Amino acid sequence: MGKTIDFEIEEAVRIAAPQLAVDVVEASVVNAPTTDELWAEITRAAADLHACMPMEQVNKRPAIAATRAAYKALGKEPNRYRPSAEALCRRCVKGLELYRSLSIVDLINLLSILTGHSIGGFDRDKLQGEVLCLGVGAEGEPYDAIGRGPLNIHCLPVIRDAVGGIGTPTSDNERTKLEPSTTRLLMTINLYSGAADIDAVEALTRRLLEQYAAATDISFTRYGNT
Repeated sequence: MGKTIDFEIEEAVRIAAPQLAVDVVEASVVNAPTTDELWAEITRAAADLHACMPMEQVNKRPAIAATRAAYKALGKEPNRYRPSAEALCRRCVKGLELYRSLSIVDLINLLSILTGHSIGGFDRDKLQGEVLCLGVGAEGEPYDAIGRGPLNIHCLPVIRDAVGGIGTPTSDNERTKLEPSTTRLLMTINLYSGAADIDAVEALTRRLLEQYAAATDISFTRYGNT
């Protein structure tokens, strides 16, 4: 692995989300189709959530509630543009089938189910420049969301590389998405509720990456209120 990427958080986001910590994870990986073992972990986590969490409690999970609060502070309606972790957890609570994909995509989903944090996953080799910046989406700013097409990111927190937006807590961008050919991963674990559980989240992330994505050279770099 080369030099880890730098990460900046703009003042507008710091004001809207004063507890925000971002954990940037980089690793060399193999992004194979999801194994039955990983899928069994995801199925168990989804079933546990379905069994123990009423729907009205999903958006009150601390990580999800804090992400929604940041949306509101920036002027975005979180019920129209749900954070990805909330949308995924709601699907689990409803008992709906989850989509099986690639190992890294699905282990990120498992992390979100277990923690409530919305997590970005990007192909490191597709990123432009050596600095990522977390700012606020501008009116009319183009953004091609994975699986959903153009997304209105005005007033959403958005991570940008040198070319433009690559990730929001609602959806990542097609341009930098994870594919079977991905060999270098960059993840952003967006802890809008603060860094209280960051050590446990890192340990879980490391275990899943090593177990299911043959990850090596894993690094964690913390930014924001850590």
